[in-house]
Amino acid sequence: MTTDRRPVVFVHGLWLHADSWDPWVELFREAGYDPRAPGWPGDSPTPEETRADPGRVAGFGIDAVVGHYAGLIRELDRPPILVGHSFGGLIVQRLLGENLGAAAVAVDPAPIKGVMYLPPSSLRVASIALRNPAHRKGAVALTRAQFRYGFGNALTEQESDELYERWAIPSPGRPLFEAAFANVSRSSPAKVDVRNATRGPLLLTLGGEDHTVAPAIVRTTARLYRKSPAVTELRQYPDRGHSLCIDSGWRVVADDVLAWLGARVP
Repeated sequence: MTTDRRPVVFVHGLWLHADSWDPWVELFREAGYDPRAPGWPGDSPTPEETRADPGRVAGFGIDAVVGHYAGLIRELDRPPILVGHSFGGLIVQRLLGENLGAAAVAVDPAPIKGVMYLPPSSLRVASIALRNPAHRKGAVALTRAQFRYGFGNALTEQESDELYERWAIPSPGRPLFEAAFANVSRSSPAKVDVRNATRGPLLLTLGGEDHTVAPAIVRTTARLYRKSPAVTELRQYPDRGHSLCIDSGWRVVADDVLAWLGARVP
């Protein structure tokens, strides 16, 4: 169906269901966009169904997820705005680098190839999958305590637990292995075309209290784009953690993204 509204595609990351974007989808629709939040390959329609059958998400890697979203994008009548969180932020950077989006927002994005240093907190979260080689082909779920450390550390325990119950799902372990070995793999699927001069504008955000994607990762990512004349901007939220797009402060981030898009995308 053709519409005058600019399409927006939201891409979730590991351990969150696509429905976690629902408040953003509603807000963007009210703002005049045509938003949608499709899940990763293997995701079931609801968090509950995904938890009940985790084997469906097992084994998918970064290339499979990029290909999944690229296929959906090619069905649209024009290039969409891409908004991704965590590993979804890596995915939208790859799609933007391949000129499949009009612009992209990467919210606390997972490290792309070229990010050499992973702070201890990020290694602690990644180790949930990496410590067991079998997870490369399997699905990995977080415990309530692991979610609290990785996502909800800047929240009250009550709010973190509520988010866990509402949105947390098992996810494939393969992307974590691919990102961990990106810098020793010539053909890593975590490689992004950071030199693309013709791509649309890119906004990167970081949470200063983020344990999963520590601030140093996003700052390094921003520096990797310095040789491209295309617009790359960084926005920082010093007191926010990895849950910044789903917790009670999500609207602050969403309003900033809408304002940025209004200034950068015709």
